[in-house]
Amino acid sequence: MEGINLYAFADEASPMIEKQIAAMKRNNLQGIEIRGVDGVNVSSISLQKAKEVKKKLDDAGLVTWSVGSPIGKISIEDAFAPHLEQWKHTLEIAYVLEAKNIRLFSFYIPAAFRHEDCKDEVMERLAGLIDAARGSGVTLCHENEKGIYGDIPERCLEIHRSFPEIKGVFDPANYIQCGVDTEKSWTMLKNYIAYLHIKDARSDGTVVPAGMGDGHVARIAREFMEAGGNSFTIEPHLTIFQGLEHMERKGEKTKMEFLYPDGDTAFDAACNAFRNLLP
Repeated sequence: MEGINLYAFADEASPMIEKQIAAMKRNNLQGIEIRGVDGVNVSSISLQKAKEVKKKLDDAGLVTWSVGSPIGKISIEDAFAPHLEQWKHTLEIAYVLEAKNIRLFSFYIPAAFRHEDCKDEVMERLAGLIDAARGSGVTLCHENEKGIYGDIPERCLEIHRSFPEIKGVFDPANYIQCGVDTEKSWTMLKNYIAYLHIKDARSDGTVVPAGMGDGHVARIAREFMEAGGNSFTIEPHLTIFQGLEHMERKGEKTKMEFLYPDGDTAFDAACNAFRNLLP
């Protein structure tokens, strides 16, 4: 797998950063898409805490590939100003961690609203995030997520065409959970994608190890690599882990079939499943 960079949401192995580091080293990963730090979302830790985490990662020979922020995971009805301040703090954290990327979302759309009626507000908010990040040197990466404006490829394409500064994170499982074919989505968006989230699912929404679902993960990863892509973040979702309940919209629950006795076992299984798909 020469030339391939593998990262992970290591908080699925453990909420504690030392154990996350151990899990990444055990699986020969290059680094982390950092999300949970000792049980606290990365966007809420102090800059001093970020410095401590950076030293631990440096000592272990690991990098922060991306900050897996929750920015944009609020309702379009929620106040934006406090969220923008949280974004500015997250940018400072990314600077301390020397992260290359920050993941973001495009705001939850209430069921009673039409997406087209929210487009202008979504775009205005995304423009505000871009303005705040200007000059930071970090790449903004939008992830498709069920329930947000950019939940299907057509609306993700709108975002990328409106804001060339925003690259894409391609998550196959999230598209499946929106009832969208991943091959169609990949064909539409592949020219905008910075990296892939390795998470697979079956047509009923059940999350499964990579290659065991309907996400066409092997083919998409192969095409990504053939086009020069080399970076992947493994996102297991194979067992209930601390913090998952805070990452989903109220009333939603991710279906899970593959359950493991602990986070470490699930994490290792996810890493091994994806490695088995690589050429």
